[in-house]
Formats: sequence, structure tokens, C-alpha cells
Amino acid sequence: MKQIFPSLPLCLVTFLLLSQQCTGIKWLALSQTTQHINKTQHCKTLPGLVSSQAQLCRSNLELMQTIIQAAREVKKVCQKTFSDMRWNCSSIDAQKFLPDLERGTRESAFVYALSAAAISHTIARACTSGDLRLCSCGPIPGEIPEPGYRWGGCADNLHYGLLMGSKFSDAPMKLKKKSGSHANKLMHLHNSEVGRQALRDALVMKCKCHGVSGSCSIRTCWRGLQDLKDIAMDLKTKYLSATKVVHRPMGTRKQLVPKDIDIRPVRENELVYLQSSPDYCMRNDKMGSFGTQDRQCNKTSSGSDSCDLMCCGRGYNPYSERVVERCHCKYHWCCYVTCKKCERTVEKYVCK
Repeated sequence: MKQIFPSLPLCLVTFLLLSQQCTGIKWLALSQTTQHINKTQHCKTLPGLVSSQAQLCRSNLELMQTIIQAAREVKKVCQKTFSDMRWNCSSIDAQKFLPDLERGTRESAFVYALSAAAISHTIARACTSGDLRLCSCGPIPGEIPEPGYRWGGCADNLHYGLLMGSKFSDAPMKLKKKSGSHANKLMHLHNSEVGRQALRDALVMKCKCHGVSGSCSIRTCWRGLQDLKDIAMDLKTKYLSATKVVHRPMGTRKQLVPKDIDIRPVRENELVYLQSSPDYCMRNDKMGSFGTQDRQCNKTSSGSDSCDLMCCGRGYNPYSERVVERCHCKYHWCCYVTCKKCERTVEKYVCK
């Protein structure tokens, strides 16, 4: 295997060879890339890209570092968002890519939506920060601001982010050759668009105050995107209320329709899934479940991170841990704070 892919680590070679059916979000393997992409020949060595993505890499080389950053953001934000649930997005790691992300489950729905939002979000902000020469600040809104407000600053370039982000992230689902079921492709395309719509909804007005002695007599405002973690929480709410769908003929072609509510079409802002998820209590590699053994739980919680729910009724083991915290802080005029370090023992719990 090393002779076929001499420049890739063995874990990624295994990933590429054994998961050929996992086309849609294989590009998330870019999160493992340490090479700086500044030559077109580098595009051939990047893991997880389909031919049209590799072509986009060659024609928009400077964009690739931003896309690599987006892949890392997806992994970090997904795992943070689901840290309190049995499925905690562990399988998003390229080194242990599991079937839960391609089986058409609601977990797959969330990851596709977040990935589509993240890549456009990262590109839009890279335009604003000047990291991309191909784009600049977003346009100034056409409406006249209220008295005391004025448009200025540098808006996040959402239009460019959506344009280039969708070209890259949707490319695997738009391949002409047959790879994966048509139903899965429709599901992934729909959920990706839900992620991008959540991004559009996250474009808000941000302002900076100006005036004598902080009076804020005038505010300079621009359109800026909320942080990706906030968009992920919105998508998590959609994940929890996702709609199960079936692929059936509607008129002249097959479409996704709600399984139990045939009287209405799928809504544009709802996540959809084709297959029910396992309970993720026990390890099952075929189902894409790591299980919850040795996962930390909250003994006093009544939510999804509670020891009862997280441990699936198997019980839990306590352990003690020493933590160092800042304490006895004092403010000194002007203007700094000094603190001492205090050590205390806390009791924590892990699932059996």
C-alpha cells in the first residue's frame, strides 16, 4: 500500500482503499494534512479529493489552505457540539472513518450540513481577513441605516464563500459516474443546502461605537457571520428534530418524501435522514459506533450527558482528579490583575 501512495501515512492509505463508497465527505481527511499547498502537483497528493475537487485545487491553489482549515474546524466544532451525547462525532477522524457518516443516518445529515456551512464560513472570513487575493470584503448593504448608524468596516464575503464552498463540497455528489445510491446523494445535497441556509441566517449586523468619552454617538456597522460554533448549535437543534425520509416516485422522478407524513414535501430548512441510527451504547464497527465505555459522564445532570443516559444503564466508576485553578485574584490600578494558583480535588465519573 505504501508503494501506491508513497506520500501518505498508512492510516490514510487504509482509509482511501477501504472506504471507496464514502465519497461525499472524504475531503475532511484534509484535516490531517500538514503540507503547505503552494504547487499544483501537491493537489495529487491530497487525500479524499474526487477529480473535480482536485481540478478546483489546481485552478484555485490559494484556496486550499482555507479549505484545509475548514476541515479542521468541522472536526473540532462537531466534537465540541456533541461532547455531551453518546455519538460524539469521533468517527469524523480520517484515521477511524466509520460507516455512521455514509449510511444515511441523522448523524451523517448533521456532518454534511456542518461541513457545507464550515467551508463557506471559512472562505467568507478569509476574504475579510485578506488571506485570499481572489476576493475582498462583502458588499455594502443597499438599505439606508437608521440615524446614528453608518455602513463601513469590512463585511464577511458570504456570496463568494457560498459560491466556492458549494462548488467544492457538493462536487462528490454531482459526479456523473455511479458511486453510492441516488437516494443518499439526494439526502447529502439537501442537508448540505440546509447547512448553507443556516449560514445565511447567521449573517448579522455588527457595529463598532465612536464618540467622545465612549458616548457611542455614531456606530459603524457591517454584515458579519456568527461564529461556527453558534451555527453548529442551530444545526444540532435541526439534528434532534430531523425527519426520516424515503426515496419514492413523485411524478416523473424519484424524490425524498417524509416517511410518516406523505401529505407534505420535505421542508428546505429541515435535516433529513434515510436510516435509523444505532443507540451508540456498545462498540459496533459495522454500524459506526464507538460505544460509551470509558466516556465521562455527569452524575448530577438529567440531560444527555447524565451517567444514566450516557452509560446506557451499565453503571459508572468514580475517580479523583486534581485541578489547578486561578484564585484570590486582585485588581490593581491601573490596569492589571494578579491571581494565586489553588489546587483542589474533584470527583469525576466514567461509564463502565
